[in-house]
Amino acid sequence: MTRKKQYPAIKYTSRDFNSIKQDLVEYAKRYYPHTFKDFSESGFGSMMLDTVAYVGDILSFYLDYEVNESFLDTSIEYNNVLRLGKQMGFRFKGVPISRGLAEMFIIVPANSRGDQPDPDYIPILKKGSVFSSDDGIAFTLNEDVNFADPDNETVVAAVNSDNGNIISYAIKAVGEVISGQRYEEKVIVGDFEKFLRVKLAGSNISEILSVQDDLGNDYYEVDYLSQDVVYRDLINSGANRKNTPTVLRPLAVPRRFTSELMDGETHLQFGFGSEKDVTTDPLIDPSKTILKVHGKDYFADASFDPSNLISTDKFGVAPSNTTLTIGYMANTLSEVNISGGGLSNVVGPLFEFGNINTLVNSKVSDVINSMEVNNQESITGDVTYPSINELKERIYNVFASQNRAVTALDYKSMCYAMPTKYGAIKRANVIKDPGSLKRNLNIYVLSEDTDGGFTTANSTIKENLKHWLNQGRMINDTVDILDAKVINIGIEFDAISTPESNPYEVLNEAAASLSIYYERKFEIGEPFYIGEIFSHLNRTPGILDVTRVKVTQKTGLGYSNSVLFNVDDNMSVDDRYIVVPHNAVLEIKYPSQDIKGSIR
Repeated sequence: MTRKKQYPAIKYTSRDFNSIKQDLVEYAKRYYPHTFKDFSESGFGSMMLDTVAYVGDILSFYLDYEVNESFLDTSIEYNNVLRLGKQMGFRFKGVPISRGLAEMFIIVPANSRGDQPDPDYIPILKKGSVFSSDDGIAFTLNEDVNFADPDNETVVAAVNSDNGNIISYAIKAVGEVISGQRYEEKVIVGDFEKFLRVKLAGSNISEILSVQDDLGNDYYEVDYLSQDVVYRDLINSGANRKNTPTVLRPLAVPRRFTSELMDGETHLQFGFGSEKDVTTDPLIDPSKTILKVHGKDYFADASFDPSNLISTDKFGVAPSNTTLTIGYMANTLSEVNISGGGLSNVVGPLFEFGNINTLVNSKVSDVINSMEVNNQESITGDVTYPSINELKERIYNVFASQNRAVTALDYKSMCYAMPTKYGAIKRANVIKDPGSLKRNLNIYVLSEDTDGGFTTANSTIKENLKHWLNQGRMINDTVDILDAKVINIGIEFDAISTPESNPYEVLNEAAASLSIYYERKFEIGEPFYIGEIFSHLNRTPGILDVTRVKVTQKTGLGYSNSVLFNVDDNMSVDDRYIVVPHNAVLEIKYPSQDIKGSIR
């Protein structure tokens, strides 16, 4: 009777090249001592063992990689973090955009009496008019601007020198502009395909404006394909239209899509329904639906929304055998923030005159050609994407908030979740107002300037943020949007290098390494830990010891001078960290010149 060969237990803990190879060598020596004897580094047998260990190491690496990228806390790939965040309800805002107010000026001829501008020649500047900065950044007017509005500022522009009669008036109006301009792209769609995915050719796309097929059917953007109702604003024709110019109405949308930004490309995702799934009345009678399930004519769920019931359960209709006309907003440059006075060029004005056929063409042309534009305050938003760590924190906060604002973190999460078309907040901090007897919250915010540094958010962004927070805040909470203070700091250090090192090279390496380390943006109210400087410098090759570290405030030209901050007075008792006020944030604005050191 032959004895069955007993194989040893496999060591599953061996997962790198060296340990796998060592296990293979031991296995061959124990169970194949007479068959395999060539263990020399140059032998064929060693090559085979190396090959197997090599493959095992690669498989082990990718197995670890796939597992790590499947969980949010261990994922390191930006796109994977976005995908995991999407599963948790996080909406990535995509391409950064800026938003602000612009002043428009036109010269209008005077009327026959000369006492006021001729009303026939006072136009409306239509939404969609395009302006640009000297750097080539395009901005689009986001609302109609009526120069006939009595609140507009009007001054005399020209006077006849012979008789003193007024010839023309200058009118100043203000309108909201947003970075980017409108583009259209046509995409040919073939036979029906479930969950059709369309990639747009344009770059720096910030918002999808419209999607329409050959038959004139509109497709609406939703957060999720399971969302079958959107709310659209309609012009209010009622008696209260002055105070309420628009009204919200629910609209069932069997034709819908979601948009996704990955690797700089924008994709549109449709459902898997066909045109036959669309009925003439997409809204279902709630009573009929409930009767089918429960056999009764009432429902007990207070959260039941009859507008969420439509006739198709296919996550929307996927277009087929048609051409989609897709309109979108896209930035002309990747950096879209401009300082005050930076908007100066009128590129494509859209004027509307009351009765153009009765007007003198030359006078109309003079009015159009006289237009000028300028911005008193900076037009800001977000110019950089959040880091992976910032992104993860925002995803966790969004998941915890569940689209409502109860805690301070909920409010902070909603600030970051505001759609980019309303502006962007780079940093926010929520503090309960200690001087208020009610539930008043002070929210301190900051935006970004053209160089990626902190700057004050303009009035338009703050107003939009307040309206945005109203949808989720608790009914007894009041909110004030305030400007956070920026404290620019510099770092000085002294260190000792190893005897064999070149002190000049060590100094440059240490300063460069510290600059990279502090490229991250601090949170408002976040303390500054001195120990981090010591530990980071001590890890720099060539440094034996760090003897001194000093943090100072930087003021003057090019720096923020909004607040005087004494570093020594705000140092902790144990000198380990700097206490930062809850309404302020630290910033190393120019790392190359604000981080200095000496090596001996």
